[in-house]
Amino acid sequence: MTLRSATRFTITAVGALLLSACGINSVPTAEENAKAKWADVEAQFQRRANLVPNLAEVARGAAESEGAILRDVTEARARATSVNVSAEDLGDAEKMAEFQAAQNELGQGLGRLLASFEAYPQIQSNQNFLALQSQLEGTENRIAVAIRDYNEAVRQYNTTIRTFPDTIGANLIHGAEPIVPYEAATNGAEIAPELDMTSGS
Repeated sequence: MTLRSATRFTITAVGALLLSACGINSVPTAEENAKAKWADVEAQFQRRANLVPNLAEVARGAAESEGAILRDVTEARARATSVNVSAEDLGDAEKMAEFQAAQNELGQGLGRLLASFEAYPQIQSNQNFLALQSQLEGTENRIAVAIRDYNEAVRQYNTTIRTFPDTIGANLIHGAEPIVPYEAATNGAEIAPELDMTSGS
């Protein structure tokens, strides 16, 4: 092996090593992971939105005085499902805040509606309603887990694009921008609504 070929081999090996260490693969991998976690968040919010019509049907007419709350929840569901955040919008703080506010409004409305039904034994004894309560509680837990997982993926991605040597590939090759984590738009909105799973006293 001549000196020239040894030098060329060394330069190629060092270049490949530098390229592999500067975010060529780690940045898109972290970004795709965050996008996949966002899809999980959306799926859980959609699951909750799908349960609202069932809740409305079971509760309709059972408590006339709760009609306003039921109407508010139905309207909040319509607003929550009309605000969409695609994977391309994850860097848009304003769009994320709008989505978060709509979801928080729906979650709080569901909590108020379910709490108001504690005074109605005929609803609490309805097996469909009890099953629906259980599904909603499970969905709120799934939402909390999905948001936690998404925020962790966002943290990893945002850290990757800001730390050396990955920042080289992130800025020069990928043009990477930070992704917005899911944050509570109102005080206490990150807490799932209280669902009373007892059958009444």
